[in-house]
Amino acid sequence: MTTPPAEIRTDPDGATTAVWRREYPDPVEDVWAAITESERLGRWIGTWTGEPRVGGTVSFTLTGEVDAGGEVDEPTDVLILACDPPRHLVVEFPAPDEQSWHLDLTVEAHEKGAVLVFAQRLVEGVTPADIDAGWRWYLDRLGASLAGTPMPDWAAYAPA
Repeated sequence: MTTPPAEIRTDPDGATTAVWRREYPDPVEDVWAAITESERLGRWIGTWTGEPRVGGTVSFTLTGEVDAGGEVDEPTDVLILACDPPRHLVVEFPAPDEQSWHLDLTVEAHEKGAVLVFAQRLVEGVTPADIDAGWRWYLDRLGASLAGTPMPDWAAYAPA
């Protein structure tokens, strides 16, 4: 099963945010570990080094693109804006065009495991279509890493 396309919402401040909601049959703590622990994160998207703390930065290296035919990115400093284990993480990725990517991840208990609500605030010049396929692929990679199953093929997600 693949992640459905993002829901698009307008925030109270007028910003547009793309939101993906994904259910996993795993406990909240396991999903939290998969999105925050470097070794677990490295199984599906990338790794980080440093001393994580709210207001601080970690050095993040995107490695998942290799499975889509890309290369390992240069490390980038990611600002941790909020962290309330095992439920809520907000980070900001600097972007080359000086517009940071604001990501908000919430893990909630669900009757069959956990739900991850993954949101990215859109910046000027970025549309939901620009990011939807990539995040759906990565969220399915997260699911595969939790389940111990093969990673999904990027070709099934790549825009035509």
